[in-house]
Amino acid sequence: QEELVESGGGLVQAGGSLRLSCAASDRSFAFDIYSMGWFRRAPGNQREFVAAISRNGDGALYANSAKGRFTISRDTAKNTVDLQIDNLKPEDTAIYYCAASPVQTAVQTTYHYNYWGQGTPVTVSS
Repeated sequence: QEELVESGGGLVQAGGSLRLSCAASDRSFAFDIYSMGWFRRAPGNQREFVAAISRNGDGALYANSAKGRFTISRDTAKNTVDLQIDNLKPEDTAIYYCAASPVQTAVQTTYHYNYWGQGTPVTVSS
């Protein structure tokens, strides 16, 4: 059963920007009781943490590779979590997944996440 749905991925040239969005597929999903995270998996690599935001949106955590170019945010009214990516680089090419965790604070380990989306692909050309 699909719980989270990502959108916004695509093909972009290096230096461009994308805004990924994550929403619940079911209105009954209690979006506001979860902290949310974004992960990615590049071709041939394992899934890695990108960014996370706390349940109430007052705290965020970023992977070192994401600091300065990635911004995570959540809209409680719309029940969405976005990931803004600026100055895209070819090494950002990956499938990007959002996930929900019952932990209140922003967390980076996959162990803490119960729900996952199917992912949205991002391809950055040089």
